[in-house]
Amino acid sequence: MNLQVIYCNHHSAALAVRERLAFSSDDLLRAAYDRLRIDFPDSEIVVLSTCNRVELYAAHESPDEAPTHQQIAKFFADFHQIPLDDFVDDLLEQTGPDAVRHLFEVTSSVDSMVLGEPQIVSQVKEAYDVALKNDACGPLTNALFQGALRVSARVRTETKLSEGRVSIASVAVGEFGKSIFDRFDDKSVLIIGAGEMAEETLRYLKEEGVRDIIVVNRSPKRAEELAAEWGGRTEPFDKLDECLVAADVIVSTTGADRPIIDVPRFQQVLEKREGRAVFVLDLGAPRDFEPAVGEIDDSVFLYDIDSLEQTCERNRGKRVKEIERAQRLIEDETTKFMHDVYHQATGPVVKRLREEWHDIRRQEVERLTKKLSHLDAEDIREIEQSIERIVNKLLHPPLKTLKEEAKEGTPHGLIDALKRLFHLSD
Repeated sequence: MNLQVIYCNHHSAALAVRERLAFSSDDLLRAAYDRLRIDFPDSEIVVLSTCNRVELYAAHESPDEAPTHQQIAKFFADFHQIPLDDFVDDLLEQTGPDAVRHLFEVTSSVDSMVLGEPQIVSQVKEAYDVALKNDACGPLTNALFQGALRVSARVRTETKLSEGRVSIASVAVGEFGKSIFDRFDDKSVLIIGAGEMAEETLRYLKEEGVRDIIVVNRSPKRAEELAAEWGGRTEPFDKLDECLVAADVIVSTTGADRPIIDVPRFQQVLEKREGRAVFVLDLGAPRDFEPAVGEIDDSVFLYDIDSLEQTCERNRGKRVKEIERAQRLIEDETTKFMHDVYHQATGPVVKRLREEWHDIRRQEVERLTKKLSHLDAEDIREIEQSIERIVNKLLHPPLKTLKEEAKEGTPHGLIDALKRLFHLSD
């Protein structure tokens, strides 16, 4: 059994790269799974695509079945119609225990820009559920993702990693928003989009006293549900520009495949705002606002996902001890998981090898017992124990080697060699 993860390095890659590789809608993700089943029919696959990461997890019974780094990169290039050279250097790969550890760190929010953010757990669970619905999972990915959710729960309960501001939305409102406005109870808030990120951001804005909330979404029904839940009102999507003029705080989370607000459009909005400051929080992936919008005027304070990195690094520095505690826990869980994988992969061979050698031991003891009838029970027991120790000592080197090799992935070559050397049947 083998595991691998191919992912866009979210700490160093430009946001533009992640935007182009993202699967920003259910239809796009469904189409991706259709293509993946054709390209890699022998692989179990789970795709994790969020506002700041794109990752593809693959599992296979045999290393010969595993897609190569280049093949997966080509899938991204062909599917998104992007030249390979535009992103291949930002596409990283980890295998075996490194891949397991990576997912455990992601799900536990040790690898997030905002340490301890709870949102990533639901995103991983949703990604796993979508893979299940698209018949892309199998025994190994099932065990892997269920294990990741279990590890995340341990980190939440056994460390203080999630104390304080622990989500992108809370940091955005608490750090960036408060650097612009002293108070929010007299501010008008415009929410563009009605997804999970929009709802989470609203939660923190309401805690800061926001009362005037407008929700604009292409789906009027979802906009009405979100507005009703948080005491706001809705406006039709074709009134978006008017809403942009009136708002003091703009939170955009549409998931559109390209920016919905460009420079010329926002310049027209600013002409009607009469110099009032506006805090724009672009949490869309891809971006909803062109980056240059933030350079139009000093009254525009535009922040996107990447803008959070510096604040999140300060967050990370304050939680060094909790990170170390979480990482020890994750390392322990990774070792346990790989041991289980090793046992599943090598257990049958080990069992057959022990059974066959101990069958030989029993046969030899029976032969000696019949031939040396003058020996008493104690002598026979000594002979039997001596032969058993010899068998165990002879078995120890190959089984120890098998266990050590399995720590870096299922040692298919060694397993096949043992089967041939000792004539072990399947």
